[in-house]
Amino acid sequence: MLLEINTRSEIPIYQQLSEQIIMGIATGELAIGESLPTVRQLADELGVNTMTISKSYNQLKEAGYLITDRRKGSVVTLPQAYQEADKTDLKKRLAQLLAEAKIHQLKEVELQTFVADIWSNFPELEEKKD
Repeated sequence: MLLEINTRSEIPIYQQLSEQIIMGIATGELAIGESLPTVRQLADELGVNTMTISKSYNQLKEAGYLITDRRKGSVVTLPQAYQEADKTDLKKRLAQLLAEAKIHQLKEVELQTFVADIWSNFPELEEKKD
């Protein structure tokens, strides 16, 4: 998976990395059970501080997207299903996006098409075969 950071973005680099890794998992570019580069390797590759990568990896571990294995390092895993509090948070985040779409006069049918197109890019998640 190719990770790209935008140093001019208002979004912090660690957050850009976390979002790209989550997207990679959802699209199947990163398989469940796949090892990620070490913090040092990825920091060197992207030209960023190791603490930035570490912050992203820790955020992803806390959210259940990664586990740390002594032999394999950081490994992609499938997080637990959303609990009610998680669903409430997701609903709030979606409401914000929908409010922006409504203000910009996006039609509901067009929005539903966007959602269907994006959702179709997310295959069933499978564990990496060694």
